[in-house]
Amino acid sequence: MQVSSLNEVKIYSLSCGKSLPEWLSDRKKRALQKKDVDVRRRIELIQDFEMPTVCTTIKVSKDGQYILATGTYKPRVRCYDTYQLSLKFERCLDSEVVTFEILSDDYSKIVFLHNDRYIEFHSQQGFYYKTRIPKFGRDFSYHYPSCDLYFVGARENNVCDINSVHGLFATGTVEGRVECWDPRARNRVGLLDCALSSVTADSEINSLPTISALKFNGALTMAVGTSTGQVLLYDLRSDKPLLVKDHQYGLPIKSVRFQESLDLILSADSRIIKMWDKNSGKIFTSLEPEHDINDVCLYPNSGMLFTANETPKMGIYYIPVLGPAPRWCSFLDNLTEELEENPESTVYDDYKFVTKKDLENLGLTHLIGSPFLRAYMHGFFMDIRLYHKVKMMVNPFAYEEYRKDKIRQKIEETRAQRVQLKKLPKVNKELALKLIEEEEEKQKSTWKKKVKNLPNILADDRFKVMFENPDFQVDEESEEFRLLNPLVSKISEKRKKKLRLLKQQELHEQEEEEPEGKPSDAESSESSDDEKDWVEEVRKQRRLLHQEEKMKRQERVKEDQQTVLKPQFYEIKAGEEFRSFKDSATKQKLMNKTLEDRLKLEAKNGTLNISDTTVGSKQLTFTLKRSEQQKKQQEAEKLHRQERKKLRRSASHLKSRHKRGRPFH
Repeated sequence: MQVSSLNEVKIYSLSCGKSLPEWLSDRKKRALQKKDVDVRRRIELIQDFEMPTVCTTIKVSKDGQYILATGTYKPRVRCYDTYQLSLKFERCLDSEVVTFEILSDDYSKIVFLHNDRYIEFHSQQGFYYKTRIPKFGRDFSYHYPSCDLYFVGARENNVCDINSVHGLFATGTVEGRVECWDPRARNRVGLLDCALSSVTADSEINSLPTISALKFNGALTMAVGTSTGQVLLYDLRSDKPLLVKDHQYGLPIKSVRFQESLDLILSADSRIIKMWDKNSGKIFTSLEPEHDINDVCLYPNSGMLFTANETPKMGIYYIPVLGPAPRWCSFLDNLTEELEENPESTVYDDYKFVTKKDLENLGLTHLIGSPFLRAYMHGFFMDIRLYHKVKMMVNPFAYEEYRKDKIRQKIEETRAQRVQLKKLPKVNKELALKLIEEEEEKQKSTWKKKVKNLPNILADDRFKVMFENPDFQVDEESEEFRLLNPLVSKISEKRKKKLRLLKQQELHEQEEEEPEGKPSDAESSESSDDEKDWVEEVRKQRRLLHQEEKMKRQERVKEDQQTVLKPQFYEIKAGEEFRSFKDSATKQKLMNKTLEDRLKLEAKNGTLNISDTTVGSKQLTFTLKRSEQQKKQQEAEKLHRQERKKLRRSASHLKSRHKRGRPFH
């Protein structure tokens, strides 16, 4: 028997465990019970409570003595007697059953709707009468006052129900509407558009919702289930739903039941059974079987629940919060009370909760959506045996790491009994030691004044990086540190001695006495902030810095003198003329300058012109520089043009004289 809990509501699964085949003899069954612990611990509430392949529908008679279920294969109906806790009879049928109804208080009158349009009437002795309807039936309801059967067929209607108080007949259509009819007048008296009302802001719908479940409760309440996974609760006096509950799976609602004692509604799709409050819609608990659900039946006036699943075994669940156990299995109350007093492992103890990141590390992301993983909150539940097996394959040295961690924990426990050493960080050890000493002095001080407690830097997370990252290491040889902390030198030497002693203690891990030295009062007196000592120490540090600077300059001069100059060779590009090193040097300097400096220089030389435009922007005009060869060529062309101009002038002068008859000289 497995126990699960959701919202502090315990659900006992009475059908879990191994099932033994029917062809086994009693002797072999007893032998298996002795050998196998799981077989011995299982609870077989009703003997042979299963079908050969699949169970499709399940119902309880009005007197509560008989449980009838239909299934395949071959198509059959089985009747179980709860007083005897065993199978009473089994009848095979010609075709599969869509649904059935118990007309009497016991099993003596049953009506079966088959998937081949036939309707069969069975009595206590067996088959009684058979007839056929013109359409393929999907559901039917029985009107007790008139003894009429109302069938709904394919293409138009899916489900139907009759109100037991005033006899109103309602049917759900494929267009997402609920039509209400009065059997006395044989006219339609109302129409509800449930498809439009089922669409909410959070729901994602890809097709037109059709009505897949329908149930009345009392005179005025009606629950409607849609093919897109919504349950709508209506008051017959209004065309607007009182409540819309979404299963969030997008699967058709297969069954809707009312629980009177706690005002709950049980709605089920093929994956989950949800129980929620009828007034507020708040979830009460939920039940998710291992296999797909075909039908749900709530045993009247009790906390027992039956399910027809896509598996041979039918589900039996007991929820003590919903009500007591039926009188034919009253021992369940005592059994559950003993289990609550002595809690054992629940269903979650055999599972491991893993996140999506854990699945990526294990390489099991391809199992998402398969039966091996159960979605829960921000992760998944998986079998603990599968988890350990995959973990061993991914990391075969996990046991060695676990063993080393255990050994390390044991060593740390033994070290805790020894003298506790000061644990200093890896970075800025001297600064950490200084802060520790200041903290100890504050604790030893006996000041009567109320001093405001300042936070310790070592314990503050904001300064944690300063003692972990090597980039924050204080450089005590820098000029800034030596000038700002002139009196630290004496104290730092003593701290260095302490650090060396602490390192020795950490290496040997032995108890050692504190090094001899001056008491803390003497140290504090030596490290007092006297003004004269501070000035002298600053001057001393400056003299040392000047001497170090002078030594560095002398070393650089010696290195320059020792260096031997070697000739450097330059390669001239093809098509260029070598003029001088000066031009290349000026060109190199010009290239090293910024764009602003180059623009100023070009504007000064006249090769750049900056002007404002009418739009308010700047306009730059560049004049390209000419090479020496281009300048010579331009001068030669200019002289050539001047000579030709002179020749044209002389020729025109001679022509004019010839026309006037003057002789040439």
